Amino acid sequence: MATRKIQTAVRFEPELLYKITYVAKQNKRSLSNQLVYLAQEYVKQFEKENGEIELGEDFY
Repeated sequence: MATRKIQTAVRFEPELLYKITYVAKQNKRSLSNQLVYLAQEYVKQFEKENGEIELGEDFY
């Protein structure tokens, strides 16, 4: 099955990674899904305060 998701590498301090993993387990999410959720919530809050982020045609 094809996906449009982009794979990335993120470096965390061990303590922060363990804590995010703990939160993810509490929310019954994988670490990856928890990070996506957190990023979506951050962008949603940013756009609420600053307006929608416009993605140009060259983005895709």
